Amino acid sequence: MSITDFARFNYTNSILRSVYKMKKKIVLAYSGGLDTTVIIPWLKDNQDCEVIAVCVDVGQAADWKAIQKRAMATGASACYVADVKKEYVEQYVWPALKAGAVYEDKYLLGTSTARPLIAKVLVEYARKEKAAAVAHGATGKGNDQIRFDLGIMALAPDLEIIAPWRIWKLKSREDEMRYLARRKLPVPVTKKNSYSMDDNLWHISHEGLELEDPSNEPQYKKMLSITVTPEKAPNKAEYVEIEFEKGIPVALNGKKMEGAALINQLNKIGGANGIGIADIVENRVVGMKSRGVYETPGGSILYYAHQELEHLCLDRQTYSFKQQVSLKLGELIYGGLWFTPLREALSAFVDSTQETVSGKVRVKLYKGSISAAGATSPNSLYNSSLASFTTGELFNHADAKGFIKLYGLPVLVRSLMEQERKGGVKTPASSSASGKTRASSGKTKAASTGKRTTKKK
Repeated sequence: MSITDFARFNYTNSILRSVYKMKKKIVLAYSGGLDTTVIIPWLKDNQDCEVIAVCVDVGQAADWKAIQKRAMATGASACYVADVKKEYVEQYVWPALKAGAVYEDKYLLGTSTARPLIAKVLVEYARKEKAAAVAHGATGKGNDQIRFDLGIMALAPDLEIIAPWRIWKLKSREDEMRYLARRKLPVPVTKKNSYSMDDNLWHISHEGLELEDPSNEPQYKKMLSITVTPEKAPNKAEYVEIEFEKGIPVALNGKKMEGAALINQLNKIGGANGIGIADIVENRVVGMKSRGVYETPGGSILYYAHQELEHLCLDRQTYSFKQQVSLKLGELIYGGLWFTPLREALSAFVDSTQETVSGKVRVKLYKGSISAAGATSPNSLYNSSLASFTTGELFNHADAKGFIKLYGLPVLVRSLMEQERKGGVKTPASSSASGKTRASSGKTKAASTGKRTTKKK
């Protein structure tokens, strides 16, 4: 759709609504939390519209029936629940895992991988309901507004995007609570426990309260949902075996499992052992720093195990270049650039590297730590004949001298140059050049005098 067609489309819609007194339809990304609960009555008050709430189930702990009831009670004309857990794992989580994509060393992209899929689902329901706009509850300071907006723009550039936090006069969560209370609508949080949280199958994030001061230690006792602190983890280590096929986890402790079930089980195991708690001050896309605590127990185990298998199966150059790709993919996913040619191209490269990443990895979990406990692969590049201290048929120690001399030639040349510059030993090349110059000079002199030079006997 061209810009001209886009303007004509919006103009025609506005005329039709005016003539037939049709209410504008807005599809709202509804979580049942404070922000989106406030948005329903606010949209109806300020947009004279019909609000259709869409809940996207990506594995968060939620009572969907209660949430649907809350949406209807606050003014929604309908509330759908879309179960996309399988799609989330297979099309969004696994690509990030195979890439080893991490943002700023700690964040395993739990929220970042879910937002593009949520945007996709919102567009699908907007088309189904013939809505003119899509709304979300992301704030004007956060990353999620970028992820939602870019996803919607990529998939449906004709849809209007409404983000109330960018335009309303409410300034805080306390303002939101008062807004609902004045209208005698249910308030889904309390003042003393109002962390801003996001959870899905992959992780749980916590922001706000004492975390807004980086000098404060997180109050894990009242914060953590699925993970115990390492101090409270068992005093006995637990071992876990994960099987991968082409970079994708397919079995846990010898049992074949679907992705969502496997992650759920690892969340329980990892959570009980204090695995995957990350306290990070991160750089948001909008230019400010923010602090959050993330619980990613199952994801942390999978990332560790997957990397261990790659150490066996990838050659040095591929592994090295993939590290650069991983870094870039982490930045792209964090920044909401999922539906872009670059992200797709880099993911295609990652997929090609994963053709040989199959095998089993055993890890040891103990009081918040993960350590390797062995790995096997039919595609392992580890050769005991080469690696052993005992000389095998494939390796001759004497070959190393020539290799090191060539490999280190730039080091040698620079070192000799530095010595000569400081008045030390001349380089072989310089000595040879000087000799040739003297010989040439002698010949020239002899030729000019007409005398023949001979060796003295």
